[in-house]
Amino acid sequence: MTELRPSSDLGTLVDRTSGAQPMRRLFHAFNGSALAALITFFTPPKTPTVTILGGAFLFLLTFDLVRLRSTSANRMFFTWFNRLASPREAQGLASSTWYALAMVLVLAIFPWPTAVSGILVMALADPAASYIGRRWGRRPFLGGSVLGFGVFVGVAALILALRTALVAAVAERRSEPLDDNLAVPIVTAGSIVLLQTLL
Repeated sequence: MTELRPSSDLGTLVDRTSGAQPMRRLFHAFNGSALAALITFFTPPKTPTVTILGGAFLFLLTFDLVRLRSTSANRMFFTWFNRLASPREAQGLASSTWYALAMVLVLAIFPWPTAVSGILVMALADPAASYIGRRWGRRPFLGGSVLGFGVFVGVAALILALRTALVAAVAERRSEPLDDNLAVPIVTAGSIVLLQTLL
């Protein structure tokens, strides 16, 4: 495997993606919201929808595996998607790849109204909490900030019952070793089903 660190050119490109990354947050929110709206208002057939999203995931995964073995390909990624990429993606799968996998799994496993709730939490609560927490959060809490956690719970509570919003917020903070883009929608949807069963 090609080592990523020797290219100072790549290192400079990666450094430029640090910070609050507002375009990345908006892109994140738009994709999830658009998919949730498509499912809610048009109710496409489940199998073809999951199949198409599965194809998108495989494409993104293949691209990631190629660029992680090639410094030049990784450099192109951070050049073309400099407003959407994140420093951690220099040596790991892109968030969009985890995002696509989450869409496939949550739609395949759960009833669609439940899946849509999980997708919307990932699309709206996660980027809002990340952006606001990075910009103005001061007091640390669960690997982030109190403010970021509160924003996540507040936005998620507009979509879910408060208890499920709290579970989703903890899942976002304690998702490692899984990416939060994968953990949040699945844990959210699973929590909804569990609480409906118990209550």
